[in-house]
Amino acid sequence: MAMNKILFFVDIYKWLFNLNRFLAGGKVTIFFFILQCKTQCWTQLQAIYTLFMKIFKESESLNVYLNTQRIIANKVGFVPTMGALHEGHLSLIRRSTQTADITVCSIFVNPLQFNNTEDFRKYPKTLENDIMLLEQSGCDVLFMPGEKEIYPDEASRIPHYELGYAATVLEGKFRPGHFEGVCLVVEKLLNIVNPDFLFLGQKDFQQCIIIERLIQLMNKNTQLIICPIVREESGLAMSSRNLRLSSSERKTAAAIYQHLVWIKEKLTTDNFKDLQKKAISELEEMGFKTDYLELANRNTLELIDVCKKGEEAIILIAVFLNGVRLIDNQLIN
Repeated sequence: MAMNKILFFVDIYKWLFNLNRFLAGGKVTIFFFILQCKTQCWTQLQAIYTLFMKIFKESESLNVYLNTQRIIANKVGFVPTMGALHEGHLSLIRRSTQTADITVCSIFVNPLQFNNTEDFRKYPKTLENDIMLLEQSGCDVLFMPGEKEIYPDEASRIPHYELGYAATVLEGKFRPGHFEGVCLVVEKLLNIVNPDFLFLGQKDFQQCIIIERLIQLMNKNTQLIICPIVREESGLAMSSRNLRLSSSERKTAAAIYQHLVWIKEKLTTDNFKDLQKKAISELEEMGFKTDYLELANRNTLELIDVCKKGEEAIILIAVFLNGVRLIDNQLIN
């Protein structure tokens, strides 16, 4: 039985770690397989220990590990991701390491939050590089569940949330079922990790508002920390989907941020609807297809046409460029 488990892990991970990549970085990683550890406190612990980070595939094993760690490490920070990590994700990891005693990251490409099956199929997967980046950023634990671990049966795929108005506009309007899928996986991950802090990026601002509502519905004592957008030199918001853009398309995509900044600067003197119309026209001339470009109250996401003096507002945009969907936003006041 023990040998079968070892062979299972070898089969899964043999393609994961390229020895040349480790040697090129002057780094040797030592793996310890701890299998079938059977004591009163440790049951069926299956983890791969690396020099800096521990990797789990099963929630039960992760629970056991985190429960033991909480004896000596009081606060747990959590960064949920779908992989294809970039500097934006890593900034969340670093923020967690500064705030919490132990940092957990998850990688799970959630099929239920994709309303477009082609988008799900084409979502970038860079697992080997992701693991290296997480180690370098000081992540303590990586959770990589399979789909059956998160959704063991059909009943576990049924949404049951009253998310309110914020889930019906913008992304909720153009990606029906998206936030229900997001909440399904986040609820399960929060129950597995039970973090003190949850770190999310401002780029997915509407998602942050929805998850804040989810935390309230779950009565979780988890503090949501929204971290600033990390941008490329051109101003393009960092996104895993940027990997699907060619170099010339990345240059073109910088126009999204440029138009957001332009609207923000003009908003004090010009009518938003006029700015909206001009920006959409210019972007579409450049090859973009617009889902939305809206001004909203930052706390409720109620769509507004006028930003009153001192009002906390946000400009949000979602566009397609050659079939790749990109989102961004700019805070006002």
